[in-house]
Amino acid sequence: MLAGSYLLAVWTPQGQALENAALRGADQVSGQDFVSANVELHAITMVSLAALTLLVATIALVRRRVDLAVAGAGLIVLSQAITQLLKRFILPRPELVDAAGHAHNSFPSGHTTIALTVIFALILVVPYRMRGIMMFFAAPWALSIGAYTITAQWHRFSDTLGAMAVALICACLSSWWLARRGRVVRYRGRTFRGRVILAVLIMGLTALTLAMGGLLWGAGFSRGIDFSAPDEVWDYNAYLGASVLSLGFAGLSILSFWGLWHRRDVAPAVRSAGADTDSR
Repeated sequence: MLAGSYLLAVWTPQGQALENAALRGADQVSGQDFVSANVELHAITMVSLAALTLLVATIALVRRRVDLAVAGAGLIVLSQAITQLLKRFILPRPELVDAAGHAHNSFPSGHTTIALTVIFALILVVPYRMRGIMMFFAAPWALSIGAYTITAQWHRFSDTLGAMAVALICACLSSWWLARRGRVVRYRGRTFRGRVILAVLIMGLTALTLAMGGLLWGAGFSRGIDFSAPDEVWDYNAYLGASVLSLGFAGLSILSFWGLWHRRDVAPAVRSAGADTDSR
């Protein structure tokens, strides 16, 4: 996912032309939508990121699991470090087409990485019985950040897709580390119907947005549209396609990691001797 989005969108003239067209199309969004996107993005700062990381660690420590706090907070910190290294030092953006003011390198998106890793970290640290409630409040925010970066012209679609890949890689590394330590156990309690409904709703949104994005972009390619040439109609279609595809792939990423932790939880700490063996 990370390599494919970078190679296809950044290292091909067609990919660069399509994503530049989407950025031009974002010029046509309403002033209210543009302001709303910027407000949401400006709310993500170093201070708010530190606060969210502290929240993740605190939830784990309340459960008396220092290793869980390391896994959750480490997931957020590591993913952001990887994102910034890739964007600033490792992955260049060649000038293959006339960028017309959109030549800056922005792969992957730091804001999208933050949104996805925060919800992944919360999936790790929040007790299973409370996970559905957390997802109800956190998922809409995490789903929307990638699309907001496109509306505000901060990032391209491939930037958000690459960020989702980085977040998934780091989340899986944290899960693997916890599993290797014997901390992951099967949840044997009841099924929560509200959680099932929420998952189905996200699945429906994901399928709908992926289909819409595919149709919008597919229509341009099937007609042989030259996205490097400015055109108000096709530029706006490219923007709409990028926005809904970002929503769709965010939904797919969240569903994937949430599904990997279905009926899985981190064992509670036990104070007695042999606690690790008992918790397993």
